Amino acid sequence: MLESCRNAQERWGGVHLLIDRWLQERHALINAFDGLHVSDAATASRSALQKFCEILLDYVSAGHFEIYEQLLNEAEAFGDKRGLDLARQIYPRIEAITEVAVAFNDRCDNGDCLNSPGLPDELKRLGQLLHERFELEDCLIEVLHTAHKQAAATA
Repeated sequence: MLESCRNAQERWGGVHLLIDRWLQERHALINAFDGLHVSDAATASRSALQKFCEILLDYVSAGHFEIYEQLLNEAEAFGDKRGLDLARQIYPRIEAITEVAVAFNDRCDNGDCLNSPGLPDELKRLGQLLHERFELEDCLIEVLHTAHKQAAATA
């Protein structure tokens, strides 16, 4: 998961400060997730879980309320039908993953779920969903950036 984050930062790091900051938040999210010791969630500390939940909520919120809106605005400004079609395909899945992440946060943000016997499996599943989300986001950024870069060059 961390390698995927590094690759995305290399590809789009300079595209826009907002995306740069978001990719840095993604990196912090991955580090916080790794700090939970997913293979042995029983050893996760309350503070590590609270930190993860805080970063998780910040990350998914930034995606929905900043990044996606900006990408859609750019796609519309450039008349990027392909990007808009892709967004319509991808957003429902990202939204579903967001709902899982927010539900996890709501249940665990104060650390009360540490004693839950299902926590290791829940964290493993959340990690898989976050990885899927990162791939979907990367696809969306790549398609929109490539289309807009080409459009700007020919304008």
